[in-house]
Order: sequence, then C-alpha cells, then structure tokens
Amino acid sequence: MLSDPLFADGLDGIDVLIIVGKAVFVFVLLLVTVLMLIWMERKVVADMQNRIGPNRAGPFGILQSVADGVKLFFKEQSIPDSADRPVFRLAPYLSVLPAFLAFSVIPLGGTVTIAGRETYVQLAEIPIGVLFVLAMSGVGIYGVMLAGWSSGSKYPLLGSVRATAQMISYEAALGLSIVGAVLVGNTLSTRGMVLEQGPWDGINTVGEWFFIPALVSFVIFVIAMIAETNRAPFDLVEAEQELVGGFHTEYTGVRFAIFFLAEYMNMVTMAAIAVTLFLGGPAGPHIDVFPHIWPVVWFLLKVSLFIFLYFWLRATLPRMRYDQLMDLGWRWLIPISVLWIAALAVFRVGAEEDWPLGVTIPVVLAGAGAVAAFLWAAMPVRQPLQRRGVAPRGAVHHAASDAEEVRGG
Repeated sequence: MLSDPLFADGLDGIDVLIIVGKAVFVFVLLLVTVLMLIWMERKVVADMQNRIGPNRAGPFGILQSVADGVKLFFKEQSIPDSADRPVFRLAPYLSVLPAFLAFSVIPLGGTVTIAGRETYVQLAEIPIGVLFVLAMSGVGIYGVMLAGWSSGSKYPLLGSVRATAQMISYEAALGLSIVGAVLVGNTLSTRGMVLEQGPWDGINTVGEWFFIPALVSFVIFVIAMIAETNRAPFDLVEAEQELVGGFHTEYTGVRFAIFFLAEYMNMVTMAAIAVTLFLGGPAGPHIDVFPHIWPVVWFLLKVSLFIFLYFWLRATLPRMRYDQLMDLGWRWLIPISVLWIAALAVFRVGAEEDWPLGVTIPVVLAGAGAVAAFLWAAMPVRQPLQRRGVAPRGAVHHAASDAEEVRGG
C-alpha cells in the first residue's frame, strides 16, 4: 500500500508546516492555472473566429482575468426576496470545494525533499483515491441544485434541474470508464495508477499508458468529462436562449465569480484526472537541470492538451438538443461502457489463467454479442412524432386555417 513518506515516522511541527505549504502550493497552482485558462480560452476562441480577443489589461491582455475578478469583487451582491438566504450563500462554495478536493489527490510529480523530509509532490495520497475522485464529482452536483432551488426563481430552478439530470446521467458513464482504467491498472490509488503505467523510458513508454489498452474507456471518459463540466456542445445548463442564464441567474458579484471559478476548476480537475488515469500522469523525459520541476511541467503540458480540446469544441460544435444529450448518455455511452468492462474482465481473467487468445477472443465476442442483444432488446424504441400523437407541421398549419375559418378570420 502506497503512503506518503512524510507519515512514516509520525508527525512533528516541521511535517505540519510542510503539509500546510503543500496545500497552499496546490491551491495557488490550481488558481493560477484557472486564471490563465480563462485568458487562454478567450484568446484561442478569438483566433479561431478571426478576432483579437482581450488585449488591453496587461501585455497581450494577460491580466484580463484579474481585471474581471476585481470588477466582480466590488460589484453589489443582491439576494432575491424569495431566496432561502443561508442556502443561497452556501451553494457557490459547495460547487468550488469538491473540485479542489478532487484535485488534491492528483499526483503532480515524484518525490521531493523539503527540510530533510521526503514527501510526494501531491497533497494527499490515499489508497482509494479513484473512489474519492468519483465521490467529489458526485458532491459537486449539490451546489448546482441548491443554487437553483434556493434562488426562489423559476429559471434558475429549471436550470438546476436540467444540470442535475445531465450530470447524474453522465456520472454513470464517467464512473464506468474509470472502472475500465482500474481493471487495467489493478489499483484504486491515483499514484498507483501512475506507477502502473511505468516510468519514462523513451518514446516507447507512451505505448504503456492506459489510453491504448483501455482506448474505449478513454474515449468515453473524454466525452463524459466534457458533459460533466457543462461545456460545449453539452452546455445546455446555461442555454441563454432558453433559461436566461441557468442556475446562477440570480447570482451577482463575488458569488457569481465563485461559480465561474468552479466551472474552470472542474475543467482543470477533470483534465488532470484524465492525465493521471490514461496518460501516465507526470511521466516525461528526465532532465538533470531542476529535476523536481520537470514532472510538474510535463503534467501541466498534458493537461493543456485537454484544455485546448475544450476550447476547440466550443469554437467548432453547435449546442446539442436536450433529447440528443440524454440519448447519447443512456442509449450509447453506458451500454458501450458495460460491454467494454465485460470484455476487459474476460481478457484479464484469461491473462491470469494463461488462456490462449484462440479461446479468449471467441468468449469475449460471444459474451459481448449476448449482452448487446439484451441491451438492444431492452431499449425503448423512439417513435416518430406522428406516431406519438404530434401532428406534422403541415397538419398544424391546416388546423389553424380551419380554426380561423370557424372564427370568421
């Protein structure tokens, strides 16, 4: 069982200071990353749309996020008369706290020596880090739901209900994709997942990262993490044309800034989880100059790949309809995840029992076919609008014309 070397001989005052320093370092790193992320998104999307983007606050507009934060900090904070005030104030913190707690179990590097004490470049190493990440992902839903409910307004309530349904739906696909990575890595520890993917030993190390043996889980995880963070094309939670502004419509000032911060923190956290489970975590080429810094650099570079994917999808794809969103999650991602996990389990048992591939592959195909047939038969069939009692557009037009004739129109 992995554990931080800092706890090997008990804790003293220096150890406590190191833990506090690590907590501050992780929080500042996440906060600075989020501030840079907001600026990067505005610049990258502007370039993709042939615009300039922010260019006034600081060189290349790099201080625009700071300027926006200062503006929101000094804005008036309003609370609706019909709001549940204690819950209304608490909801933003329930959104931002789970993102930070999930990030706290992500290994950012190897080991480092501070004041003669050896410790991980990781805030907390727990044996069930993967389960902790799933738990924090589920807790984040409460902040969204309570924000909409406590506002005492219809539009935020509709936005929070829609957000809850979306996040719960894709939480299942997200969890099943993580199970696929766990089956390959055979551990629930986040650091253990990184160690199972091996240290950097040349470009061939990339072939040992889990995004190859668990390719289907990796693809499903990427789709589910985009939906979990309510980003385009799954940003129906904040559909301005339908819901004004979503669950945080009634929030202003610092409280709105906290929700804004929570969204981008969730993006960074989800990208960090994907890097940890599928892309080797901080593994990268070893450089003798500042050797403890480079693992963090490689980790952040891998995270930036997923962050760029977020930007690219936002600038490229239109928003999905809500029925399409639910169909993708329940009719496709979850059944495919179940089939993939069953196939991985059979391959793992076959490897442990030394089954030849001539036996394992037919068993996998037969089992996958049986499960697919069962799931396909159990799925409800979507009927055309005419069969569900909804008149086609032409019929509605003629019916309206007949009504006008009756009224003398």
